[in-house]
Amino acid sequence: MPDSDFDLTTFLAELPNLPGVYRHIDAEGKVLYVGKARNLKRRVASYFQKSSNSPRIDHMVARVARVEVTVTRTEAEALLLENNLIKQLRPRYNILFRDDKSYPYLKFSAHEAPRISYYRGSTSGPGRFFGPYPNAWAVRETIQILQRVFRLRTCEDSVYANRSRPCLLHQIGRCSAPCVGKISLEDYQADVARAIQFLDGHTDDVMSEIEQRMHRASEQLEFEQAAAHRDQMAALAKILQQQSMEHTGSDHVDVLAVAQVSGQVCVNLAMVRGGRHLGDKAFFPDQTHDDAPADVLAAFVAQHYADSALPPVLVASHNLSDDRLLDLLAERSGTRARLIVRPQGVRRIWLEQAMSNAELALARRMNQSGNRTARTRALAAALDMDTDDAALESLHIECFDISHTSGEATQASCVVYRNHDMQPSLYRRYNIAGITPGDDYAAMRQVLTRRFSRVADGEAAIPDIVLIDGGKGQVSVAHQVFGELGLDTRSLVGVAKGEGRRVGNETLIFADGRAPLVLGIESSALMLIAQIRDEAHRFAITGMRARRAKARTVSRLEEIEGVGPRRRQRLLARFGGFSGVVDASIDELCSVEGISHQLAERIYQALR
Repeated sequence: MPDSDFDLTTFLAELPNLPGVYRHIDAEGKVLYVGKARNLKRRVASYFQKSSNSPRIDHMVARVARVEVTVTRTEAEALLLENNLIKQLRPRYNILFRDDKSYPYLKFSAHEAPRISYYRGSTSGPGRFFGPYPNAWAVRETIQILQRVFRLRTCEDSVYANRSRPCLLHQIGRCSAPCVGKISLEDYQADVARAIQFLDGHTDDVMSEIEQRMHRASEQLEFEQAAAHRDQMAALAKILQQQSMEHTGSDHVDVLAVAQVSGQVCVNLAMVRGGRHLGDKAFFPDQTHDDAPADVLAAFVAQHYADSALPPVLVASHNLSDDRLLDLLAERSGTRARLIVRPQGVRRIWLEQAMSNAELALARRMNQSGNRTARTRALAAALDMDTDDAALESLHIECFDISHTSGEATQASCVVYRNHDMQPSLYRRYNIAGITPGDDYAAMRQVLTRRFSRVADGEAAIPDIVLIDGGKGQVSVAHQVFGELGLDTRSLVGVAKGEGRRVGNETLIFADGRAPLVLGIESSALMLIAQIRDEAHRFAITGMRARRAKARTVSRLEEIEGVGPRRRQRLLARFGGFSGVVDASIDELCSVEGISHQLAERIYQALR
């Protein structure tokens, strides 16, 4: 029902014929849907003029109370804003893909003798980056290939700078040992150049050049060098033979296949770089119901490539529902991609393989989903909650845990279970301060007060279940906090560890006076609770350790006489963090401004 203060007719009449983003909002103020438009007036008005072909959209429009719009300078800007809002607000009626941009890369460092390494992060720094790769395994496999064929170094800079003799990798033929002069820098750099050619897909050129170098060395009676080139050619030929069905020159392609079964959807992304098929990654969007594959694919392309590299070619199982999408992405990124939906030759094989993998991933997902749904239903039944499908789908559980080491670096964690699965993007950590070290009750009071004050103020909804990792004492603290905030305590459930702290011996303790409940080791409801509780514990532990390590890092440098804030900052910046300072030699420490040889020796000894 529209907001009584919102005049739809007037609002639509006043909308500009400009690009922008619109948000459909319900009576409770929740954003239902975010969309972009080339022309806001025409696009927004279209929702209220006739029934759409999508029951999902009709269902959404019936709940719209008001609409908000943001005008942008271009439609490309609207695309970027739309995706930022979708990630931030996660509207119920948008097709949502998890924001997973942490793809790994293969990095060639910018050193005189470049190092190859596995890398995650920004690619705007010095060096040459290849990727992204679909997973860590694909990067490490490529590194092994480059080691076997081109014998490039993988050692840390601190190790490389302090070698006096070749390491084991040189002895087994995986590194040419530029660190000790077993190969000249000129020849090593030539190997690096050939490795880059190989990754770019110019394998025939690489093979020809190595062959010419082998013949040249043989003619000059440099038989040892000729043998090395021969072995290099043999290793490369073996790799090319293994990949002969995949090799198509220097193709850089992403292959996108959409599979749908019983309302469930999978988008499988296969990455091809330099003609090499690097592997697949399956994505499972949330909130798809009756959406056509073209709509799902358009949502994936918009969200996935809005702030990540777009390859020159996209091979897809379906057309995009938005025929301007690639133009908008090209306008924003400067890279224009060509969409191919009826590929031939090896690209057709890639697409068929990607579709097969999408169907297999979806079948596994549906099987797992059935098991997860059964566990969610078992938990709801054990707690006398609604067990119909809609209620189970929206069941929202938050679990809190406290972690510290003898009171040091206390942190609280909050993990979230929803839609029958853990939701890492919604996890939160809370640094706990101002309490007596080791006082877990005070820590729990602080985190619950901080989290649920927003609920009491009407800024957030209360979860259906709030799990507290602890027994009667922790539940009593939670009961007090909820009472002070005026919140219903029926959602509070404590998980008390049983004898031997073994899974299956736990007791559920309730804040509203219900008798404690022992579910037993055979209970799938208890297995779900244990999974959520263990995830909260893991998340708290990792955060606490990182905080403790950071504190100890700074304190160790602070304890060294003569290393003040400015020198400490220069050291950490110069060596990329504390571990780099620890690994640095005395001469390397001396290279930092303000660090004398005497102070460098003192730092070196203090960190050993």
